[in-house]
Amino acid sequence: QVQLVESGGGLVQPGGSLRLSCAASGSIASINVMGWYRQAPGKQRELVARINNGGLTNYADSVKGRFTISGDNAKRTVYLQMNSLKPEDTAVYYCNAFSGMAYWGQGTQVTVSS
Repeated sequence: QVQLVESGGGLVQPGGSLRLSCAASGSIASINVMGWYRQAPGKQRELVARINNGGLTNYADSVKGRFTISGDNAKRTVYLQMNSLKPEDTAVYYCNAFSGMAYWGQGTQVTVSS
């Protein structure tokens, strides 16, 4: 079992920045990929960014150049630095870890509004 705890969401103006953190605990040795997904009201959950144990990353086209995912393998913590935020980035952001199966955090709300 893997437990994920997110932090760092909130309200920010367009053009602003936020940094999300996700700490994993439990059976962390078997995690090989961690990432962030988001779900806006009325929409499906979508991949934002993910990183594997080798540091390989991939991003949704909508966030490339604005968001950066990074990870601390020793602490099994993953971060999402979000810059140049837009109103369309408003969503609940979920941390995800894959360790034979997918595990999810409880989600953290990000609201981009003036």
